[in-house]
Amino acid sequence: MSRSSAFLSEGPLEGCQGGLEGKDLHVAILVSRYNAIITGRLLKGAKEALLGHGVTLENCEIFTVPGCLELPLLALKLAKSDDYDALVALGAVIKGETAHFEYVCQESSAGLMCVALKTGLPIGFGVLTTYDEGQALERSGGRWGNKGEDAALVALEMANLLRKIHKKKDSRQ
Repeated sequence: MSRSSAFLSEGPLEGCQGGLEGKDLHVAILVSRYNAIITGRLLKGAKEALLGHGVTLENCEIFTVPGCLELPLLALKLAKSDDYDALVALGAVIKGETAHFEYVCQESSAGLMCVALKTGLPIGFGVLTTYDEGQALERSGGRWGNKGEDAALVALEMANLLRKIHKKKDSRQ
């Protein structure tokens, strides 16, 4: 089973699903430059997933920020612009010797969730929070796949699901 079909696999749970068609979707990818070797690999996975599912180069924009704590602010600005159907947030936080790791992980993830809930815009979460660089490499195109790709697929599915729900609502009015 391919990674894409794993997201849509038939199983005991049935119901309205979004699908992964990206043909008419506008998507922004937000990338932290901190740990650029890792985030570059996440970006590559996200771009390949989006382009592979029909998002055109014209409909996919990439924005970079210094670090993961800056992702929520940019996400909020982009979400409020009404120019995008989904966002993909990519970053890598690798544990060091201080508590800084915990704060960055918690606040960046909470900030992105807050933006999604406040604006209703889906955000594929591709921020790695690992204990060492080896784990980050394994999750950015290594043994554990590419979480950038996974985040992009989640963003597509959620954007399509929300469109489907919106169309159902419109048809009842």
